[in-house]
Amino acid sequence: MLKICNIVIVGGEGDLAFRKLYPALYSLHKENLLADCTKVFGFGRGKFTPEDFLAHMREWTESSDYVKEVDDESWAGFCERVIHFVGDATSPEDLRRLQGDMGAEEIVFYLSTPPSIFAPICRAMGEAGVVSDTTRLVVEKPLGSSLESFDEINDTLFETFDENQIYRIDHYLGKETVQNLLALRFSNIFFEPLWNRNYIDHVQITVAESVGAGGRWSYYNESGALRDMVQNHLLQLVCLVAMEFPARNKADDIRDEKLKIIRCLKPIDGSNVQGLTVRGQYSEGYIGQEIVPGYEQEQDAEGKSNTETFVAIKAEIENNRWQGVPFYLRTGKRMSNRYSEIVIQFKPVIFKFIDMDPNALQNNQLVIRLQPNEGIEMKMMNKVPGLSESTRLQQVGLNLSFEEAFDDHRSPSAYERLLLDVTRGDQTLFMRSDELRGAWKWVDGMINGWDLTKQAAKSYRAGSTGPDDALGLLIKDGRKWQDFSA
Repeated sequence: MLKICNIVIVGGEGDLAFRKLYPALYSLHKENLLADCTKVFGFGRGKFTPEDFLAHMREWTESSDYVKEVDDESWAGFCERVIHFVGDATSPEDLRRLQGDMGAEEIVFYLSTPPSIFAPICRAMGEAGVVSDTTRLVVEKPLGSSLESFDEINDTLFETFDENQIYRIDHYLGKETVQNLLALRFSNIFFEPLWNRNYIDHVQITVAESVGAGGRWSYYNESGALRDMVQNHLLQLVCLVAMEFPARNKADDIRDEKLKIIRCLKPIDGSNVQGLTVRGQYSEGYIGQEIVPGYEQEQDAEGKSNTETFVAIKAEIENNRWQGVPFYLRTGKRMSNRYSEIVIQFKPVIFKFIDMDPNALQNNQLVIRLQPNEGIEMKMMNKVPGLSESTRLQQVGLNLSFEEAFDDHRSPSAYERLLLDVTRGDQTLFMRSDELRGAWKWVDGMINGWDLTKQAAKSYRAGSTGPDDALGLLIKDGRKWQDFSA
């Protein structure tokens, strides 16, 4: 049975709302996953007339990669749900007026706003009396720029809401392949005996972007790749790869296990940061056939900067399962292409019974592709067919393409999954405050270490795979990065 609740998008005339949230809600409507009584309120300052608001919403929905078609009948039905509400979300009077339009149903407030106004909005909600035990609050990152600033923001949320009412969103957790990590690990018996330090040599996690920081330079310059990507996206992927089997398939049981991994991360600080991390910043180069400017030459750049647009990290998890297994993380802007994957690199076979060049024998790999072309590939050695006297081996892949394997099923956008889970009251794919506190504590150690050692961001050419020092991070361990430049 579908939950009846109203959805209020505060900042409903903003970029995120039009690009991601309305297309996701339209898809849920078209899939009949919203209750008939559910209303969607686009809460804005009045930048659009009601007619222009709906027209703008359709334009963005039609251009969405995740919406195959917008037909007039379903769009008309969706528009009957949507109410363009003009007001000030920090005004208790306007919030009471909104409540009068909504009735007594459960309410989801989605704050698609800068974190700097979370506090006045939440206080106004409390003063207006619009918050009940069934009210849910969705907040977007960035939630702070350090542990201290996160605590300040989080404390303002707790003034009005309890932990079980707050949904801290990380859209990476809504991706189908990320959700499949738990199914892959815990629903296939042949993985569990191998999923440990005895059989796994190392793990690589790469999130590469081809876009630059232009258009949001001032925000990005205060953040950098470590705060913007590692503290949330990459650390969540580490947790899902490394966590123990949860007691139950329940939100808090899963989040308990993720928290244990965060707490087991070996600290990186001034004493070891130079040997375990690489910072980079892109310079002018080519993306495809197009020349693109360097970070400091972007149109909205404000001068010299040591902000990292690339970071590579050698992380270690100090527990019985993973002791001695490095997790190599890297993320960057203006890389050769847009690519995200997890590579589980297994150890070599101990006894090589086939007489051949040992350099030709490649280790087994499990590659989990998050984007593009979502899928899973198991790379293993196989005999090359033929009548040759000597046995030749070649690495081949058992390839599961999500698009080909599930051609009868549409792959939803991350925001569809996350919004649907909010309406259901399911917090599994949302971060708990203690998870974020642990993540910020670990990241703060690196930031303070960089400041202490004055570690500079190394230049790398736009369209490359990052600075040369990032290659050295693995080479000195006798390993190499998986190539994603092709």
